[in-house]
Amino acid sequence: ALTEFDPKAFVATLPPAPGVYRMLDAGGKILYVGKAKSLRARVASYFRGEDQLSPKVAALMRHVAGVEVTVAKSEVEA
Repeated sequence: ALTEFDPKAFVATLPPAPGVYRMLDAGGKILYVGKAKSLRARVASYFRGEDQLSPKVAALMRHVAGVEVTVAKSEVEA
């Protein structure tokens, strides 16, 4: 079974490096893919609280059970 996803602990493990992130549902299905100049800052921005997100993103985040990231050498590579 999937362990309980702890966004704050996960974000703390991310490097402030460019890369790609994938938002996953409880079944491991990819809900969203994005790229970032700083994985830590970008992924953290999703977990600041629903009141700070657009309605579309807030709706997406209610289904997110995990995040996978791939670190890249540059934003261009991502």
